[in-house]
Amino acid sequence: MATGAAGAAQQEATADAPFSPLESRGHQMHPLLSAEEIERMRRFGTVKHWRAGEMMFETGVPGPGMFVLLQGRVRVTRRDGLGHVNVVVEQEPGHFVAEVGQLSGKPALVDGHAIDDVEAILIVPDRLRALLVAEAELGERIMRSLILRRVGLIEKGSGPILVGQSDDGRLVSLEGFLRRNGYPHTVIDACTDPDAIALLERISASKADFPLVICPDGTIMRAPDENQLASQLGWLPEFDPAYIYDVAVVGAGPAGLATAVYAASEGLSVAVFDCRAPGGQAGASSRIENYLGFPTGISGQALAGRAFVQAQKFGAHIAIPTEIKALHCNCTPIQIELMNGQRVSSHTVVIATGAAYRRPDIVGLEKFEGHGTYYWASPVEAKLCKGSEVVLVGGGNSAGQAVVYLASHSAHVHLLIRGAGLEASMSKYLIDRIAALSNVTLHTRTQIESLEGDGRTLAAVHCKTPDGPLTLEARHLFLFTGADPNTGWLSDCNVNTDAKGFVLTGPAAHGGHAECSTSLETSVPGVFAIGDVRSASTKRVAAAVGEGAAVVSQIHGLLAERQELALKAGAVE
Repeated sequence: MATGAAGAAQQEATADAPFSPLESRGHQMHPLLSAEEIERMRRFGTVKHWRAGEMMFETGVPGPGMFVLLQGRVRVTRRDGLGHVNVVVEQEPGHFVAEVGQLSGKPALVDGHAIDDVEAILIVPDRLRALLVAEAELGERIMRSLILRRVGLIEKGSGPILVGQSDDGRLVSLEGFLRRNGYPHTVIDACTDPDAIALLERISASKADFPLVICPDGTIMRAPDENQLASQLGWLPEFDPAYIYDVAVVGAGPAGLATAVYAASEGLSVAVFDCRAPGGQAGASSRIENYLGFPTGISGQALAGRAFVQAQKFGAHIAIPTEIKALHCNCTPIQIELMNGQRVSSHTVVIATGAAYRRPDIVGLEKFEGHGTYYWASPVEAKLCKGSEVVLVGGGNSAGQAVVYLASHSAHVHLLIRGAGLEASMSKYLIDRIAALSNVTLHTRTQIESLEGDGRTLAAVHCKTPDGPLTLEARHLFLFTGADPNTGWLSDCNVNTDAKGFVLTGPAAHGGHAECSTSLETSVPGVFAIGDVRSASTKRVAAAVGEGAAVVSQIHGLLAERQELALKAGAVE
């Protein structure tokens, strides 16, 4: 499970006060507890003692929970693999020591030493979650503090150091992976940073070794993939093979996270799996302005970050990044098989894997995968495009949000669509916003034919238009084209799909016959589908969240029905 607030924790924490810098929120980051509040917290923990100089928690080692200081002081420090150590804070009696990762007991991001002899109430993760739920007002203050502390670590750049060339696609991928999971890190340029140059001289790194990742414990990883990095950082969870969940949710986009929040808050045991990061495709949206309750808009990562923390608060077991190999529906309970062969059992399964942007048929595209071509627009990609010409393909809302965002960073954005206009596929507020941008050009009835460059750097995009050939000189191409459902892992389970591979639910899953009383259940009893992966669903964040809430009611009904049948069967026996 990715530690801390998912997505951009920084955006989440500042969403309520966008004009309030972190430095001015010290009273929220490190609140002083009253004697009465500390007494209320005692029943959730155990009083422990540490001697002066003793380490209370260590970077990279699973954190024991939250420390409420009764006596003595604690120094919290952060370190990186280059040997740099910096003091984060020194906490005194009346304060607590923890950050949002301790909701799930994941590896600590900092070190903690007792300056004096320390007496503290240690509240372990499951009891910490109970405290946040039982003590609503106090829990709100604690939760905000935990998130802001993660924000501070992100801003200061603690954690692993990524070393490479800024335009290296593998470096961009790892940086985006850590950023979307709200994990503190630092990126340094292998060609210009003195620390990086000195390191490379010591370890004799070759071109194939990049990007390098230097972990806080000094471990050097050479060109790791995302799963290798996650494993090294201690994200991947352990599962009890004998435990049976009430609900297993595959996919941590808005639909899946909504299911996790509602199901866990209503007492169901929940496991959530995602192969990369919370937020799904919506997590790549720079700003969603038509989501109910956010009149100034909210980024997809911020929305995912809030939902991720909520799900943790209620006790959902979130495994990110964890890729699913197969779904086994021919057994009771249903089993989810992970890529490592491990199986997780659940009474019900919710398919919320969404859809991925389709790789278009463009001559030369394969040569520039990871080198100038992108399928989302995050701050990582925006930084690479600063002052450059950008080409973006797509006419949906996600494409429109990306255009508006990239226009604030790049010199010019060329928006390419096949149709005659944007009205049929994009919200009016985005159309109006794009029309008002002087550095955006809309090219209608335009299609890319081929790409040109030296094999590593994109140089030109060749298009065809009704008026003839068009060549756009650009080093960055963003593709927000049609999407395919993420359903390859369902091949071992007889779940009915439509002609395009999207999962059928309700009567449609049974050939139009009303055999299924629940509208979100698939052709397999106990298996549900929600969000973009579901056939005929409304492809909007709000609709996905609504289905995530609705499916929990249907799961409750199914579980109650099964329990009733079991009781009747027992009575007959």
